[in-house]
Amino acid sequence: MTTLPSILLVGGGRMGSAMLAGWREQGLEQAVIVDPSPGAATLAGPGITVVAAPAQIPPGFAPAAVILAVKPQMAGQALPEYARFAGQAVFISIMAGKTIAAISQLLGQAAIVRAMPNTPAAVRQGITVAYPSSHVSAKQRELADTLLAATGDVAWIEDENQLDPVTAISGGGPAYVFLLTELLEQAGLDQGLAPELARKLARQTVIGSAALLAASDEEAAQLRINVTSPGGTTAEALKLLRADDALPKIFREAIAAATERSRALSG
Repeated sequence: MTTLPSILLVGGGRMGSAMLAGWREQGLEQAVIVDPSPGAATLAGPGITVVAAPAQIPPGFAPAAVILAVKPQMAGQALPEYARFAGQAVFISIMAGKTIAAISQLLGQAAIVRAMPNTPAAVRQGITVAYPSSHVSAKQRELADTLLAATGDVAWIEDENQLDPVTAISGGGPAYVFLLTELLEQAGLDQGLAPELARKLARQTVIGSAALLAASDEEAAQLRINVTSPGGTTAEALKLLRADDALPKIFREAIAAATERSRALSG
């Protein structure tokens, strides 16, 4: 098992706690979590201390990485408290929309990795896309990659602007899949299926299809074709879904809208 260096986690919410669970599995021995919420106390454990404010961080604690997992709107108030770690730690921000430039204004000249994870991180099946600032060393990037990989796959990009469509696709992607599951369940109810059966069919179909996609070397389009017998029931349904480019068009527009919203929130 790999032993991880000391980590400072700012924010112990869903994503922060999911990452912490992954680090524990990787051999995390020492961490401090800053989170004022009462429920954060449950994250404490051997070598892991939870404090309510940065002023309570134990004296002499020197983290190799500071994970910024607070809400973006709290950045202006919260981040300056951690500028003292600039120069020794790599800062990994998972704050949606907050650019390297905006974070640097609050921390000073710091090594910053901006990352966009998604919620399947909670079951170690996430995907995180990361972008490093020019101050990040090769060793710090390697550490960031190790920490982010604790919750799933990691991809690195060379253009920070790509994080906007990344946010729209993978950051919001689970919501689109959950919406599809909802719609399948409701369609089953509309056709007279019992609620328990409609729910089970919808959920397991999505789960099983994702597992098949993960296990297959074929493209998603080919897997779709494999299911679609000419003139059959699936072909009839797809004819309606693709009529007048309806579903493809709405998806393109939805991702474009989410991307623009990500850009608008930057700063």
